[in-house]
Amino acid sequence: MPKIPDCNHCLLSAHDPHIVCAVHPEGVEGDSCLDFREDPNTSVEELWLPQGASYYNGELILQPRQHWTQQQQLELLDWHPLFTGRCPQCGAEYERDYTSRVHWDCPNPECGWLDDTV
Repeated sequence: MPKIPDCNHCLLSAHDPHIVCAVHPEGVEGDSCLDFREDPNTSVEELWLPQGASYYNGELILQPRQHWTQQQQLELLDWHPLFTGRCPQCGAEYERDYTSRVHWDCPNPECGWLDDTV
């Protein structure tokens, strides 16, 4: 019998091991129900949500701490190697392997510029 997690908190739920609900006695196909109505009398477990976090597909995701103003973030587009492909200090060009790069320290050993944005 296909029962989804929402069935436990639905106003139409039969709370019966043999019948899922009044509208869909044998359950629904898929992972959602168009007839779902939240039952105000059921206690829904409150999910813990710390400040600066959110849930994405049921998984708690902590947001990175933003220490840059919006203006600083926009200026970052003009000089950071992720966007320009060049060292902001000496202009040395980076290899085009952007998807695998985490740190953007200058490829020129004489320059010495280090990425401290991470």
